[in-house]
Amino acid sequence: MRQFSNRYIFVFSTVMVVIVAVLLSLAATLLQPAQERNQEIEKKKSMLESIRIPASRQNAVELYDKYIRESFVINTRGEVLEGIDAFNVALRNEQRKPAEQQSLPVFRAVTDEGEQVIILPLEGKGLWGPINGYISLRRDMNTVYGVTFDHKGETPGLGAEINTPGFENMFRDKKLYEDQTFVSVKVVKGGARKDDVHGVDAVSGGTITSRGLENMLFDCLEKYNDYLLKNRN
Repeated sequence: MRQFSNRYIFVFSTVMVVIVAVLLSLAATLLQPAQERNQEIEKKKSMLESIRIPASRQNAVELYDKYIRESFVINTRGEVLEGIDAFNVALRNEQRKPAEQQSLPVFRAVTDEGEQVIILPLEGKGLWGPINGYISLRRDMNTVYGVTFDHKGETPGLGAEINTPGFENMFRDKKLYEDQTFVSVKVVKGGARKDDVHGVDAVSGGTITSRGLENMLFDCLEKYNDYLLKNRN
């Protein structure tokens, strides 16, 4: 009787595991299009915010089609790569490759003032997880028009402050270059000088996140150096 009981439990457990696995697989398959759609909307919303266009989940796609006029992919030499959809490039995956093999997305947009800008994606590491965002540059390929940052797990009130208007607005009109030399934008602990065109104030109490964001800016944007220099006005 005990043997029969044990066999029954084993068979029952196996059947239940198979059923649950099938149901989870089916749910994942059915939900995948919705998840991909949500990711697409969030990505477009973030790009719009980097050019100071407030967007919601309801109007992000419509506004993206209005303001984002062109997208393409380049390599670290600034050469355009054909046959690659810039929107679908996963920067985190590209960063695992040697620099010379990476695909770098570029998006051209027009602001509400009619100014032509480019948008470049950013991906890095914070204290507790990935940080990412977008930066838009004016036609001189040097002056920051706007930024938007996001994070997966930074501490509320500390590192998470990178995703607030107060922090992001400090990047407006900062410069990436000193003459022809790329220097990026520094996140200065204790506060940047008012006349520092390359510096913004670090997040109070978020030293590691601030350092990670600074490294993200330099590492990501340096790869665009050849393209930016070739296209400066």
